[in-house]
Amino acid sequence: MDVNKLDELRELVEFLKANEISEFDMEREDLKVRIKFAGAAVAAGGFDMGQLSRLMASAPAVPAAAPVAAAASVAAEVEEALHEVRSPIVGTFYESPSPGAPAFVKVGDQVEVGQVLCIVEAMKLMNEIEADVAGEVVKRIAASGQPVEYGQPLFAIRAR
Repeated sequence: MDVNKLDELRELVEFLKANEISEFDMEREDLKVRIKFAGAAVAAGGFDMGQLSRLMASAPAVPAAAPVAAAASVAAEVEEALHEVRSPIVGTFYESPSPGAPAFVKVGDQVEVGQVLCIVEAMKLMNEIEADVAGEVVKRIAASGQPVEYGQPLFAIRAR
């Protein structure tokens, strides 16, 4: 499989993860893709199907046998390269210290071990969630103001 096709597959995987889509199937005459993320939470309609359709319409045709194996290897590669900061408690995720204040961190920021990434409110207590690795924030997975579960990924960090 050539590099451009792998890049497009990586882009699809990132789009699915960013929109918290835990399963995805697509079948065309010459292409069959099935992606399933283990332990992923499903969002309740938080993505734009038009954007996904445009993304898939622009993807070039790939032989039918290759994408399934490639999707698994790309997903594994993406997972291995990134460290997920997970919620240690059940509560409500907040990306900033107060409404209207700037976020603690944003995608592209460099963080150090112990740096505050967000707050998870539980029973009126504000719990600061800190980075447990140094590196670059690649993705904010949780949505501000939304409930999070114990162990749910909040951020993906490319460790240094």
